[in-house]
Amino acid sequence: MKEVIRVLDLESIPCPLNVVKCKLALEKLSIHETLIVYLDKGEPEEMVKKSLNEMNYFFQILEEDKKIIKLKILHES
Repeated sequence: MKEVIRVLDLESIPCPLNVVKCKLALEKLSIHETLIVYLDKGEPEEMVKKSLNEMNYFFQILEEDKKIIKLKILHES
């Protein structure tokens, strides 16, 4: 089955709104779908990562620089 990738750009979105938007996007994912999320570094990154850990989602950092981080979040099976 081919992987489906969804992208969510949360750059410049303040906390806790970025966490809420990320959770809503994850709820819409189905099996074999992956969510790519762009976040500002700092508090937005920390809060979203904490939320993902609490919800038992697996994620990996694809890219990051001084301002932005790009996460790949896999649908929980």
